[in-house]
Amino acid sequence: MHVFTSITANYLPKAAVLAHSIKKYHPEARFHLVLSDTLPAGCPSSTLAAFDTIIGIGELPLPQNRSAWVFKHRLVELCTAVKGAAFQHIADRLGAERIYYFDPDIAIFQRLEGLEAELGRASVLLTPHQIEPEPAHAVQAIMDNEINSLKHGVYNLGFLAVRTSAEGRRFIDWWADRLRSYCHDNIPGGLFTDQRWIDLAPAFFDDIRILRDPQYNVATWNMTHRRATGRVPDAVLINGQPLGFYHFSGFDSGGQRIMLERYGSHSPVYTELRDWYIARCQEFGQAELGSVPCIHAAYANGLRVPDAHRLVYRNRPDLQAKYPNPYETESESRSFLHWCQTHPDEVAAGAVASEARWAGLRKLVRKHAPEPAIHMARRVRSLVRRTG
Repeated sequence: MHVFTSITANYLPKAAVLAHSIKKYHPEARFHLVLSDTLPAGCPSSTLAAFDTIIGIGELPLPQNRSAWVFKHRLVELCTAVKGAAFQHIADRLGAERIYYFDPDIAIFQRLEGLEAELGRASVLLTPHQIEPEPAHAVQAIMDNEINSLKHGVYNLGFLAVRTSAEGRRFIDWWADRLRSYCHDNIPGGLFTDQRWIDLAPAFFDDIRILRDPQYNVATWNMTHRRATGRVPDAVLINGQPLGFYHFSGFDSGGQRIMLERYGSHSPVYTELRDWYIARCQEFGQAELGSVPCIHAAYANGLRVPDAHRLVYRNRPDLQAKYPNPYETESESRSFLHWCQTHPDEVAAGAVASEARWAGLRKLVRKHAPEPAIHMARRVRSLVRRTG
């Protein structure tokens, strides 16, 4: 069993909780940490202990100009964009026949023999966000759960398992190819990082198993139908079945707590599970590591890279050709940062145009533009015509 997760350095404590939970129940598993960052100085050995290998972004089969490719992605986009290439790397370099991906904010609570059995019968395993419809009168739950799944994707890509059969490999290669070019958080444009692509997978590929077992990928978006009982951490039951793995999504933003209070009140065990998770993350250095900035979040001179800079660079081939390493600031007057600082209108218009291809101009202009909407709308229309 080969297992991996994909992170930047601030998620090291969470990844350690995941890795140690895997090793607790599957000591034979090989755990790989895909790190799109650098390791912080003085990282505790206990945090790194459960990682069998650390795979840097430079080892993955990605576009040759890594600096330019990385720059085009916001950090969440980056950590998801590398997942397909990581599947390819682990299959090709390590000869893995069964590969499991888990988001770093997941923990395992039993041996995954059920998943192993399913992967013996299928090439790809997927877990839907929901496996039961909300009642017609539950308007808030329909909005929070079902409509959010329509926006973000039917299947939660916090979990994905692939057997490298011919069909499994065909799936990996297709998905990895799409993520190299189209792993963006652009819901109006039909994209949500790596996740929306998988809505197409059951139509494109045979041998896909959609798991409808309530004990897998339990999270706030499906707990309206999943009652938790028992004892934390090793004897939690979900609808009477042993908990397989729990997804603590939205933990840092506070969204996890809010949704837990909204939908988990029927099961106090969920709150106990959250308290357990907080304590485990602290054991592995959450207080020290949880706010470590990613190396890719800043230019070489230390200035933070605004999202608008990434968006205009992503959508301007002329800028990509002129500035092959957009992070570089050694020659200030010839750097991409200097171009952005001296062309603020083009940066603003370019960022808006990036989204305007998929959504109403006026709404986005009012959100992003410092000048009257009608003037910026004209500017954006002109730019969209020129850039396609």
